[in-house]
Amino acid sequence: METEQFQLVSAPGGAPIKMWTCGVPVDAKAQEQLLNTAKMPFIFKHLAVMPDVHLGKGSTIGSVIPTKGAIIPAAVGVDIGCGMIAVRTSLTAGDLPDHLSGLRSAIESVVPHGRTNMRSRRDKGAWHTPPEIVDAHWSVLAPRFKQLTDKYPQLQKTNHYLHLGTLGTGNHFIEVCLDEQQQVWVMLHSGSRGVGNAIGNLFITLAQKDMQQHIANLPDCNLAYFREGSRHYDDYIEAVEWAQDFARHNREVMMSRVLAALSLIVAKPFTTHQEAVNCHHNYVQKETHFGEEVLITRKGAVSAQKGQMGIIPGSMGAKSFIVRGLGNAESFCSCSHGAGRTMSRTAAKKQFTVADQIRSTAHVECRKDAEVIDEIPMAYKDIDAVMAAQLSLVEIVHTLRQVVCVKG
Repeated sequence: METEQFQLVSAPGGAPIKMWTCGVPVDAKAQEQLLNTAKMPFIFKHLAVMPDVHLGKGSTIGSVIPTKGAIIPAAVGVDIGCGMIAVRTSLTAGDLPDHLSGLRSAIESVVPHGRTNMRSRRDKGAWHTPPEIVDAHWSVLAPRFKQLTDKYPQLQKTNHYLHLGTLGTGNHFIEVCLDEQQQVWVMLHSGSRGVGNAIGNLFITLAQKDMQQHIANLPDCNLAYFREGSRHYDDYIEAVEWAQDFARHNREVMMSRVLAALSLIVAKPFTTHQEAVNCHHNYVQKETHFGEEVLITRKGAVSAQKGQMGIIPGSMGAKSFIVRGLGNAESFCSCSHGAGRTMSRTAAKKQFTVADQIRSTAHVECRKDAEVIDEIPMAYKDIDAVMAAQLSLVEIVHTLRQVVCVKG
């Protein structure tokens, strides 16, 4: 069945699935994953699926999962609080240097990025001597983190303080962009880093242990859940809220450092205006929908309440969008968090070459090497088709094109 806004998929023995996917591909494994999630008895009303939907670890990326009385840790995932921040500056394209490699180097020098895989070597993706701004932000986070580690001491051994204000790897990025008025924007994408990953994995394991006797009855072991009122439920909500706050602070520290680097390269003084909020796209929170308070898990989706600003980035070398939410009730006031992958990272590295990467990012000052081929635009859905599929969810306020991109 299809309506003007979405396709309706009936899940046998489960909640309906409403999919904003007209004109974009949806792979069969992602659809199967959605059907399994829809079978859970505590799904409220229906699942909402965004046009960037694709297979995910634990649950489908690009899905909005409303629940009552229970929460699925693997649905939130391990990249807790991952999201975006974008700032418009008073600079225009003409204020930037003719050659942008110096600006990229300046940004790379002030934000740790990437990861050193050899345990015997210092990790290039973590701080070794954190700047004062990290201490200031950590002082806000530290008291609640101690409450968490008092209950779960293993979290003390994770990367937390030394990852605050660091980028990470994969699809995380820092970009300098131009809008349709040639105004300069700074945009970045990251989350709760090592500590968020550890919190996610800890509670996914605990949920599976708690349900050991019943896990065989679940459509997928990744759908193990905590019931409201249980000890681990309350602890998980507290831990997730803290990780989401860490992610927000992480992005704020990086943005401050990047703007300072920009001011060193561009002689002209400039001001900033935060037109798009610091928004998560992997998170859970209590919201009111259809007159009832429910838990909303957005796994690769952005809140799009009426009038709320959000960010939908394209892949490396593609355009991105600053959007305003339309408050679409059927989507639980949500929109996509990007273009969405059409193939795995491994498949992309097999299919494309460095020459393909160089061609597709010719207009961007960025890395052009074998390690970032998996982020090539052709490994993602067409961002224009993705935006067309969600015209009932958001309106486009600004269209951005990247001129500098920093990857881990």
